[in-house]
Amino acid sequence: MTKLSVNVNKIATLRNSRGGNMPNLIKVSTDIEEFGAQGITVHPRPDERHIRYQDARDLVKVVATEFNIEGNPIREFVDLVLETKPTQVTLVPDAVDAITSNAGWDTVTHKSFLKDIIHTFKENGIRTSIFVDADIKMVEGTAQTGADRIELYTESYAKAYGKGNKNGILPFIEAAKVAHDVDLGLNAGHDLSLDNIKYFKDNIPHLLEVSIGHALICESLYLGLENVVRMYLNKLK
Repeated sequence: MTKLSVNVNKIATLRNSRGGNMPNLIKVSTDIEEFGAQGITVHPRPDERHIRYQDARDLVKVVATEFNIEGNPIREFVDLVLETKPTQVTLVPDAVDAITSNAGWDTVTHKSFLKDIIHTFKENGIRTSIFVDADIKMVEGTAQTGADRIELYTESYAKAYGKGNKNGILPFIEAAKVAHDVDLGLNAGHDLSLDNIKYFKDNIPHLLEVSIGHALICESLYLGLENVVRMYLNKLK
C-alpha cells in the first residue's frame, strides 16, 4: 500500500488567521494519525505564515508515524531539521516569497550543493528526498546526490487529469521507472486529490508515499476529516 502523509500547513494557516491555538495543530495531527494516515508533513517557510518552526519542534515529540519536514535548505531550515531529526526531510527549491511550491530542483546544476546538504542529513540518520519534476535527467541527477528518494511534483498531472487528459501521467510513469532503475524510492505530491489520486496510484509503479494537504483539507470541509483520510487510504490500497 502507498503511504499517506498528510500536510497540515492549512491547519496552521487557519490557526494563525485568528491567533491563539484554534484549531489545535497538535491535536489535529494526532487525530489524523488515529484516522489511519501513516505520516504527517509540514513545510515551514521563512515568514512562518502557516507552519512555524516551533510547530516542527512540538510535532516531533508527538507524531507516532513518519514525520516529514519539507523546505528550502537555507541555514535556518537545516538547523531545524538537524535539531528535530524527522523521519524524512524533503528538499524543495522554494523562493522566499513563494505562495506554494511551483518547481522541482535542477539536480544537475545544483548537484554539489545538494550532495553536501544530503550528506549532512544522512550523517544524522535522516532519510532524504528531493522534490523534482517528472524529468528523467532530473531523476538521474538525483541519484548522483546521494538522496534516498525523489518526490515527483505532480501539478502538471493534476491539471491534465482535470481537463480529461489522462496522457498527462505518461512522463510520471517514465520518471518512476527510471527512479526504480537507479535505486531511488518514490514519493509524490502537489495538487493530488480524491478525484485524481486513484488513477495516479494505479499507474505509477513503486509509489511509496504521497503527501497531500490543500485538497485533503478542502475536501474535509464538506466530508469531514476522518472520512476523507479514510477515503484516501482506500484509494491508495
